[in-house]
Amino acid sequence: MIKDITLGQYISGNSLIHRADPRVKIVILFILMISVFFAKAFFGFVSFAAFLMIIVIGTGLPVKHILKGLRPIMVFIILAALINIFTVPGTEIYKFYFIRITKEGIITAAKMASTLSMVIIIGSVLTLTTTPISLTDGIENLMSPLKRFKIPVHEIAMMMSIALRFIPTLLEETDKIMKAQSARGADFETGNMVQRAKSFIPVLVPLFISAFRRADQLATAMEARCYRGSAGRTKMKQLKLTQVDLILTIITTGFMVIFYYINN
Repeated sequence: MIKDITLGQYISGNSLIHRADPRVKIVILFILMISVFFAKAFFGFVSFAAFLMIIVIGTGLPVKHILKGLRPIMVFIILAALINIFTVPGTEIYKFYFIRITKEGIITAAKMASTLSMVIIIGSVLTLTTTPISLTDGIENLMSPLKRFKIPVHEIAMMMSIALRFIPTLLEETDKIMKAQSARGADFETGNMVQRAKSFIPVLVPLFISAFRRADQLATAMEARCYRGSAGRTKMKQLKLTQVDLILTIITTGFMVIFYYINN
């Protein structure tokens, strides 16, 4: 399940989305993330899901690889959906003692599960099609107006990029530690949820030690390369808007107009 997490990974490609300016991708995908929470009508959800599937196919990456990022959080999605099914009041469909299932509860659960799934997919598309360096440059450029208020924009963007980049690294480290613990007789599969959670405690200590060691090595490497933050720093590749960005912007704008009318 740990290997199924796609957030923070990058897979090279030559699709329009890969070649798009990171600033455009960040803005477009952020707008899509916000818009999905305002979907109300059934056809609004269907149209949004269809457009998102077109984006996923447009990346040129295996659809299964992007969708498998939902597996690690599927338990939480199902749990939240069940809570909505049994707690939201409305038209009663089924009742067994104190357990009540309502029509409104099922609709709310379906909307919430769909919304969370699409948000995760959007985040995965961003990181899978954008290199960490491009992502850092895009975030820094978008936040550049904050420099007037003495906010360390470059440092914030760098920290966000490093955090995303370290997700797959730490997940890989976790998988190695779990395999080593399993070889020594540790059991992570049997027992109830509480027992499984307790079985992960021996994994956390070496994981934290490894994380701090990697952070120290990264800091040493950055100092060895004379990294001093944004002061006097230049970029080898300057961000420039191209026809690809214009095409993606026009397509997204057209969809948002259609989505607005369908959803209202």
